[in-house]
Amino acid sequence: MSTLGITKLTCEYRSEPLGLGTERPRFSWQLTSGRMHVLQSAYHLQVAGEEGDFAGDHLIWDTGVVDSDQSVLVEYAGAALQSGQRCSWRVKVWDQQGQESEWSDTSYFEMGLLRTSDWSADWITPEPGMIDPQAEEEFLLRKAFHVSKDVRKARIYATSLGFYELELNGERVGDWAFTPGWTSYRHRLQVQAYDVTDLIRSRADNAVGAALANGWYKGNLAWENHRNLYGDQRALLLQLHLEYADGSTEIIGSDPSWKASTGPVRMSEIYHGETYDARLEAGGWSQPGFDDADWTGMVKLDHAKDILVMQENEPVRVIQDLKPVTVLRTPEGDTVLDMGQNMVGCMHMRLNLPAGTAITLKHAEVLDSRGNFYTGNLRKAKQSVTYICKGGGEETYEPHFSFQGFRYVKVEGWPDAEPLNPDRFTGRVMHTDMPQTGRFECSHELLNQLQHNIEWGQRGNFLDIPTDCPQRDERLGWTGDAQVFVRTAAFNFGVAPFFSKWLHDLKADQREDGGVPHVIPQVLDDNACSSAAWGDAAVICPWTIYLCYGDKRILEEQYDSMKAWVDHIRAQGDNEYLWNTGFHFGDWLALDAKEGSYVGATPRDLIATCFYAYSTSLFVKTAEVLGRTEDAAAYRQLYEKVAEAFLIEFVTPGGRLAAHTQTAMILPLMFGLVEGEVQRRMAATLAEYVKEQNHHLTTGFVGTPYLCHVLTENGYHDLAVKLAMQEDYPSWLYSVKQGATTIWEHWDGIKPDGSFWSDDMNSYNHYAFGAIGDWLYRAVAGLDLNEAEGPGYKRIRLRPRTDSALSYAKAALDSMYGTIRSEWSLTDVDGDGDSPLASYEFEIPPNTTAEAELPGASIATTQVNGQPADQASGVLSAKEDDAGTLKLELGSGIYRVTVQQPSPALSGA
Repeated sequence: MSTLGITKLTCEYRSEPLGLGTERPRFSWQLTSGRMHVLQSAYHLQVAGEEGDFAGDHLIWDTGVVDSDQSVLVEYAGAALQSGQRCSWRVKVWDQQGQESEWSDTSYFEMGLLRTSDWSADWITPEPGMIDPQAEEEFLLRKAFHVSKDVRKARIYATSLGFYELELNGERVGDWAFTPGWTSYRHRLQVQAYDVTDLIRSRADNAVGAALANGWYKGNLAWENHRNLYGDQRALLLQLHLEYADGSTEIIGSDPSWKASTGPVRMSEIYHGETYDARLEAGGWSQPGFDDADWTGMVKLDHAKDILVMQENEPVRVIQDLKPVTVLRTPEGDTVLDMGQNMVGCMHMRLNLPAGTAITLKHAEVLDSRGNFYTGNLRKAKQSVTYICKGGGEETYEPHFSFQGFRYVKVEGWPDAEPLNPDRFTGRVMHTDMPQTGRFECSHELLNQLQHNIEWGQRGNFLDIPTDCPQRDERLGWTGDAQVFVRTAAFNFGVAPFFSKWLHDLKADQREDGGVPHVIPQVLDDNACSSAAWGDAAVICPWTIYLCYGDKRILEEQYDSMKAWVDHIRAQGDNEYLWNTGFHFGDWLALDAKEGSYVGATPRDLIATCFYAYSTSLFVKTAEVLGRTEDAAAYRQLYEKVAEAFLIEFVTPGGRLAAHTQTAMILPLMFGLVEGEVQRRMAATLAEYVKEQNHHLTTGFVGTPYLCHVLTENGYHDLAVKLAMQEDYPSWLYSVKQGATTIWEHWDGIKPDGSFWSDDMNSYNHYAFGAIGDWLYRAVAGLDLNEAEGPGYKRIRLRPRTDSALSYAKAALDSMYGTIRSEWSLTDVDGDGDSPLASYEFEIPPNTTAEAELPGASIATTQVNGQPADQASGVLSAKEDDAGTLKLELGSGIYRVTVQQPSPALSGA
């Protein structure tokens, strides 16, 4: 007998979250069963007090038995939740056969501070007359206090203007980095919640300490050496909430009674690095009993509290450690550590050197053609970390308030008499703590390395916001980069909270006229906004998150922003149905650009009008999902007018496009602006353009993400495969052959002769061109969703392509419902290459269904789990269509499918 079970309970995508800011949290769970084809038919969910007692008055919300198959993002609808309230919850389910599960294990969630009135603490900063607000040094703040009773529960709620780190009784509070994160600080500032119950000493003296640095708030940002973009004073806001065993409570907050000094961090900037003088450490500064008599006082800072929001995204953390793979001695005589991987984070050092010894680490992504340390592409960013030893034994250090993008680390100042031991150095990989959800592998090792590079490009650039690059004097949330990569991103990692938080900032920074800045948070000049394919992130990103996670709330939250962006486009130019005015990046970094230009040859008004149509079409779908019928009808009419205007303006009556680039063909095909004979002709023309380039691309940021998809969907999958497998310039695998471990900004960031593209803009960790990953998962491995029938992979579409010049390919995705797998392999049983045996393995999680499409297969030639295809358990139907494709309707379970079919000879594997 198969037991129906429940696992992986999450609240707002997280397991037992602390400090939630949403007053209507959403619950998700996954079903387990050993039986095939299991669907949820009903659920019963209960929320109770923190004791986990679901009886009587302890019950806060009881849904009763709800006839529903919904197991993802079920919204709380009970009595209003209160600030700091901790709740337990559990769920049970029934399947379509009426089998009832046991209650799940009990899970928990806890609310943060939900209202401005919850804050009694003051914003505080050191007395300006005693400590210069513009000082480069970190500020150390402390407060001693006595706890007179037994503590049952203790929470700290904290935020800052600038970066902060907390200590309590000498121990670091939490393991988060770069708090409070980067948001649109004028409108939104995140608060972090910490459980410090185990750090508090009952009936004893205690002390809390905070270190403050410039961070994104007032440090150096962008390439014009701008500072103090949000304010010119660092400050702390903190409340320690104590709940005693007798039921009484106490709040200890930041106020002018705190004391301040400067610390051993003498300089800390995101771009430039950190200088730390260990001789200046004040031992025990966050301990009770520390003598702070010579520390200065604090003053209140008048700053808003109504902008405070609880932490929305997963925090940045140290995710893994890397050890140097070798120590190099360059031709110029430098000692360089090779980490073997272009990474983002910092270096940890263990030292035992005399007092006053200064060790400087400089960070770079690549070596030059002679093997020397190269930092030209960093522009003004110094990426330099200096540690001055205090002596007297082993010391450890890693930067506190700065991160670097690097593979190579030059070590300066190491004593000649002391051999440099690489074991004393560790690379600390840091990024937003997103769970890895997607995996892809195939028989082509260079494609596997490409997948590795795509993942590491995302790791390095998804550091609180989706940055374009992590090393030079930029590291900004470019909207265009984010929107072209969002679908790939949502496969590799769980990014729903990440993008939700960033899109809230996009909405906050959006102009009154609906224009969208080029970067979010906005730190460029006021005119840096509203380029086609960049501003369209306002629509494309929320829609994609909805598709991949089934999250309607993100559409609700961003709806006005999405609408305002479409209306902004409509207001441009002299024709409301064409977008032919304003600044546009065009097909950025396309290879068909004029000499000395970054902008490709595709007409920018063509690109802009295509994205105008695309964003309008997505907004129509959004309105339909949310039941906004009037908007859906009105904007559907707008879309039809834009599509019509596009054809009149850019397509001749004979079906020729009035532009002759690959990207010009790609966009109308991808966005469905052409159909019938015009579509066939345009696809054929695109194929010819690719062949004329000797099966190479010429596309930039705008065309590249869609190129292989368009070829595959229009009958040119073989050409898409040739493009993906090219190894010479320009191609995805060119950089892999050059030794890349992340995605490059330029196709020829390092030229075949070893020379570099211009220092002006040459990142070796720039994820945009990694959007090819989406095609690998969906087209090659065949793991996709059915948008119309079930977003969030409720309804799965499996379309593996065995004609991909590989002997096997496989993809797996840990969806909201559980793991989905699509794998295929070809075995040349007869040795003649003419009719290899095709084998597939599919995994479908409970509470979902899938349709598998197997070209060239038939019911007669196909077995599923050793049974005829139309008789196997879990196969709901098996049908052959007129195109010679077998379509299997599958319930949940694992399916091993074998097909004896004519297939291309194995090649390219």
